[in-house]
Amino acid sequence: MDSVADAQHHAWLARSFGRTDYLMMTPDDLAAIAAIGDYVTKYPDTHLFRQGEESHAAYVIHEGTVELYRGEKGDRRVVVRVDEGAVLGDIAMFKGDPYHSSARAVDPVSALRLDRNRLIPLLAERPIIALRWLVAGLDQLERTQRRVLRLMHRTIIEQVADLLLDEANDRGEVHLSQASIATLLGATRQSVNEALAELKRREAAETGYRKITLLDRSRLEAFAAR
Repeated sequence: MDSVADAQHHAWLARSFGRTDYLMMTPDDLAAIAAIGDYVTKYPDTHLFRQGEESHAAYVIHEGTVELYRGEKGDRRVVVRVDEGAVLGDIAMFKGDPYHSSARAVDPVSALRLDRNRLIPLLAERPIIALRWLVAGLDQLERTQRRVLRLMHRTIIEQVADLLLDEANDRGEVHLSQASIATLLGATRQSVNEALAELKRREAAETGYRKITLLDRSRLEAFAAR
């Protein structure tokens, strides 16, 4: 890398591994991470890894969106969608388990692949990197917990409205099937279908094949805030 690209790359690595207001990583720490990683690119509908495969590496998403799902084609259930900065596969890798889910590129994806045999010795040698990795993992866990707590004791239409606001891209589109939304919410597909029909009737959202378009964010926010 030239000096400008190298600085940009190190800045991205620093942002990706947890909080930046403490546990500051040195340029040497950042260079050490970059040195053990290899960039991989994936076209849409190709995989970083598949459920059940041996977990040899963790991945940090640099660009693009990745869908984590369980099951096979025809019985696929989306767990979550993630984008830049997300760390994937590390829990299975650290435990020595097979990957718990499949990671599919939704659009063109670039990711830093960190092989287990190179990453674990680095974490053992550099406690600041190990702590930052821990903070990044806890941050992802906290976001998941916040969503769960936010959805407790709410009606299905309130839950669906909240999820649509969370998952919408810059164009106001949510690329999830009704079955996937039901899985994410722990609800039945019928109840999700009824909630979406009501949101459509209220002109808050429009449904299509594996796509939901937000028509009126203020109306969705009103449902989600009840």
